[in-house]
Amino acid sequence: MNINIPFVDPLLNRITMYRVVLYHLCILWLVALAYTFFGVLSFTPLALIFSTVVILGVCWIVNELCAWAWNVTPNVESVYITGFIIALIMTPVAIDNIHGALILAAASAAAMASKYLLAWKRQHIFNPAAFGVAFTGILLSGYASWWVGGTLPLLPFVAIGGLLIVRKIQRFDLFWTYAAVAAAGVCITFLPLSPWETLSDFAIHSSALFLATVMLTEPLTSPPTRLNRIIYAAIVGFVFIPHLHIGTFYTSPELALLVGNIFAFAVMPKSRRILTLVKSTQIAEGIYDFTFRPDAPLAFHAGQYMEWTLKHSPSDSRGNRRYFTIASAPTEQEIHLGIKTYDPASTFKKALVGMKTGDTISVGQLSGEFTLPHNEKEKLCFIAGGIGITPFRAMVQHMLDTGSQRDAILLYSTKTPAEVAYKEVFDEAAQKLAFRAHYTNMLNKESLMREVPDYKERMFYISGPRGMVVAFEHTLKSLGVPSSKIKIDFFPGFA
Repeated sequence: MNINIPFVDPLLNRITMYRVVLYHLCILWLVALAYTFFGVLSFTPLALIFSTVVILGVCWIVNELCAWAWNVTPNVESVYITGFIIALIMTPVAIDNIHGALILAAASAAAMASKYLLAWKRQHIFNPAAFGVAFTGILLSGYASWWVGGTLPLLPFVAIGGLLIVRKIQRFDLFWTYAAVAAAGVCITFLPLSPWETLSDFAIHSSALFLATVMLTEPLTSPPTRLNRIIYAAIVGFVFIPHLHIGTFYTSPELALLVGNIFAFAVMPKSRRILTLVKSTQIAEGIYDFTFRPDAPLAFHAGQYMEWTLKHSPSDSRGNRRYFTIASAPTEQEIHLGIKTYDPASTFKKALVGMKTGDTISVGQLSGEFTLPHNEKEKLCFIAGGIGITPFRAMVQHMLDTGSQRDAILLYSTKTPAEVAYKEVFDEAAQKLAFRAHYTNMLNKESLMREVPDYKERMFYISGPRGMVVAFEHTLKSLGVPSSKIKIDFFPGFA
């Protein structure tokens, strides 16, 4: 169920997923640093600072070199996210411990290099931090202690920040599946100990919570669809079980995640592409449509979204990555992107609007289940608010291109008529298909019942600002529409 949390959701919606993760890691590191001054942790403040500087420095250098060698746009946050994760799970070393510093440097270098060397069509396979610590553990005996998960005073910070990440990206299905499988395995492994004693120790004194909220949920190395996410989480939860081994080879948290990454890679679409701008057009008040030419054909379903990476400097606190719905239909040769700009605009959107013909942008991580049903006889109702119209532009254009006579109604809410986007597509569909559109600045329960008298017979698709989406989900349920007949457009970042 989708529930708005006052003060929390408005804040989360203004920050990209990657920044939420980065801020969480920074807070954990700062709290840990404060604890070192009071002897709560076994290492000194200088050791933590020195180790983190080594890790972040190596991560940055290797990432820049690899990005230059492969001629790709590096992600601003990924260096620091990976670096802080390694700093929080590998035990810090003293400034005079050269061997320990080399182990940390090797883990950092392996982590960043894996994004480029162990990749397919510009899409990396493994969680970088997990690969880095597994690499040093297997080859150099430099194992991760996962001290951030074994420090009780850090637990409230790990839990609160971690669960905010899960809420931000709406991956509770993944989190609870992993937790259930891992917890059940731990209880069985440690029989005949009390299940309560075992579970409390599992939750409080292990890496489980940090792994589940920060690393397991990484979108780039986890499946995009719900069923595959559940399988992925179950695999990681099972391999995570302590003392699980094959002969003398024992598993570890990082190896559990890497095994899951292999499954995720097998089921994920391989869709990293470079798009070249053909033209950009202002199609409504504050709304722009960008037409791109992909460097290779891109297979997708109408209504899906992708991660878009645009190199620009300087970038603001939201970074250089965004998630946007593909506004074009799979039947179109070019890729359309529709965005709405606000005042003040983010540096990303300023850079996007400032693109010239021939400029390029990188896209990947094709995801989303907000797609048309297989049954073309299913009666549909699309509810859009603002720029949430983009997936419906893709769906309706696809219906036009294929001649699909689906019975569909669009309820499109904007503040003013000047903000209506892609109206020409919907007008054409109204003439050629079993489709009609209703435009309004006041969409509520009464107008819905008036415009869609057969609402109990329809499948509803809702896309727009989170507040609107949640409100209409509740409205439909109050009218007796079952959850199985309601689909909600969601993608990480609310960009």
